Amino acid sequence: MRWLLLASTVFAFVLCFTRHSAGAWGFWMLVGLLGVFACVLAFVQARIDGNAREDTLSEYDLKRLREGKPPLKHGQS
Repeated sequence: MRWLLLASTVFAFVLCFTRHSAGAWGFWMLVGLLGVFACVLAFVQARIDGNAREDTLSEYDLKRLREGKPPLKHGQS
C-alpha cells in the first residue's frame, strides 16, 4: 500500500509540473503535498510495526526481563 501511495504521489507531482493552467497546477500540487504527508506516515508506521515486540511475552521471558536480561527470540517458548 505504501509503495502505491509513493507512486501516486510522484505521479501527482509529474502532473503538477506538466500542467499549464494555474488551477490544475494548484490542484495537483495540493494532491502531491497531501500524498507526501500520507506517504511519510505510512513508511513510519511500517517501520514501527517491523521493530515492535509481540503483544504478549511468556512467563519465562517476563522473568528474564525482571532479571535485566533480554527476552528470547520470537517463536521460542
